[in-house]
Amino acid sequence: MTLEHTVRLHFGDRSRAAATHTNLSAVRADGAVLWVAGDETATVERLVADDPHRPTAYGDEATFRLADLVDLPGDDSEEEADIEGLARTGHFLWAVGSHSLRRRQIKSRHPDAKALKRLGRVEGQDNRQILVRLPIAEVDGLPTPVREIVVDGQAQRAAILAGRGNLRALLADDEHLAPFLAIPGKDNGLDIEGIAVRGDRVYLGLRGPVLRGWAIVLEVRPYPDPEHPGRLLLRPFDDERPYRKYVLDLDGLGVRDLCPDGDDLLVLAGPTMNLDGPVRIYRWHGACRVEMPAVVRGEAVSREVELPYGEGDDHAEGIGLLAPREQGRVLVVYDSPAADRLTDDGAVVADVVRLPPGDA
Repeated sequence: MTLEHTVRLHFGDRSRAAATHTNLSAVRADGAVLWVAGDETATVERLVADDPHRPTAYGDEATFRLADLVDLPGDDSEEEADIEGLARTGHFLWAVGSHSLRRRQIKSRHPDAKALKRLGRVEGQDNRQILVRLPIAEVDGLPTPVREIVVDGQAQRAAILAGRGNLRALLADDEHLAPFLAIPGKDNGLDIEGIAVRGDRVYLGLRGPVLRGWAIVLEVRPYPDPEHPGRLLLRPFDDERPYRKYVLDLDGLGVRDLCPDGDDLLVLAGPTMNLDGPVRIYRWHGACRVEMPAVVRGEAVSREVELPYGEGDDHAEGIGLLAPREQGRVLVVYDSPAADRLTDDGAVVADVVRLPPGDA
């Protein structure tokens, strides 16, 4: 890894109390601001750079509740949405939940009988099963999620894909993925952990399942329902399916995040199971030009960067380009950051790494 420098991310008291700063799962740069999300809340956070040209820190946090912008499917609007990916393009900010089930954890204080009982309990949450498109307007000089904007004379509302038409439901008959829908995400079940948007194409990277060593990326084409503009529908492809499927050779790893870079996609990859590493950034060359389902291997995918990881900590979960491609700088944020990433003034340290030269 070529570590260029680090930046400090300063969060407010509320986010630190919710442990958002130590559960970061997604990041996107947007000019002078940074969009981030944690996997324990139903919010998106905006941080502002201290220097828009070469930031050393981001702060002045603003929190935006998804429930204030779209109709979340859960009965409790504060129930975590497990946001695992963010994308920023055009007039919109996109967010995706993990869509995963979860198995209860065993903790050291649990006696054997209780530990086994907890390990047998699998549950899902409706707010995890969402894909959200949020309009962005400039408010007080900063990009801000709002319920509605006007684009080319047309009103564009905040909209969500959720409920009976969510992605889990659409995959119920899939020949590769259906058997994994009932399996918790951290057990190699369905677990969406990355999103990238290019034009009308939305790419969703799966941490799991990994099938015989092959990672999976889905492509969907969402659009607002003409009759219910706060709801997203999926445009069918030529085979009438509402999604397109790609399998990638990532050396047995699953997708932890996706980030567009021109016509390529940068792929943050790590273990699908509860393991620390390895963690790498790959480049899927020409991904945004592919017009049919593909097996992505050989020269179509290259290993770009090896990232550090700890023992039980420092798990890279989000990547985002900070500058034009010719500078090749990528911001990396970590879940469960190591102790030396937590500063005395309450910030968490993120890395800025340089991609290899010559990859267009």
